[in-house]
Amino acid sequence: MKTSGFLLLAISAISRAHTIAQRVSVNGNDNGQLVGIRSPSSDYPIMNVNDANIACNTGIHQPVSSKVIDIPAGAKVGVMWGHVIGGPQVANDPDNPIAKSHKGPVIFYMAKVNDAAASGTSSLQWFKVSQDGLDSSGKWGVDRMIANNGWTYFTMPSCVASGQYLLRAEIIALHSASHQGQAQFYMACAQINVTGGGSKAGTTVSFPGAYSATDPGILINIYDTAGNPTGGGKPYTVPGPAVMTC
Repeated sequence: MKTSGFLLLAISAISRAHTIAQRVSVNGNDNGQLVGIRSPSSDYPIMNVNDANIACNTGIHQPVSSKVIDIPAGAKVGVMWGHVIGGPQVANDPDNPIAKSHKGPVIFYMAKVNDAAASGTSSLQWFKVSQDGLDSSGKWGVDRMIANNGWTYFTMPSCVASGQYLLRAEIIALHSASHQGQAQFYMACAQINVTGGGSKAGTTVSFPGAYSATDPGILINIYDTAGNPTGGGKPYTVPGPAVMTC
């Protein structure tokens, strides 16, 4: 009984080791805490792919920043994740920016809008601009995020059409995803204005609608027979459409 109780406590602790996207950088210049990004107040995930709030999350931290961040086409864009708003929950927080157990991909989408600061999030059309899944060494996008002290990066495509967008940063944690409905989705949307771009967009999808609960990148056992979270020696398919190309 004591052992079972310990395991339950351990599982409970891991289940709370969540994350929030909360800062945006452009070519290494950090815009600041909650500036130009709609971050949720809670670090809890969305777990239903058909949740009406899966585009940009729910319980957005108030007041929402009115900043629209200028991003030149071709720029290096970063989004920083932390266990709670501000980063660590406690001093030397072992689960900041996220628990190491929460393996999975890091994905970026964009949706064209007229006014990024005022736009709603329903009925938008999203295209994927970056994805970082499982590499040949068994490391996940989340592993690289942790190694970068919570920062995830992509290069703004040089051909993407200029104008205002919502930028959707997403992590999918797959540590419990062998059971349907147990993958964890973390996301936040930044308000951006692309300058000096081209005229292209990628294949668009809707949120909800882009993912199915049984997609092979969502309903998956990431552990091998020895319990290592390396995809079981199989290639991993990141859910959603292909990344746009120029």
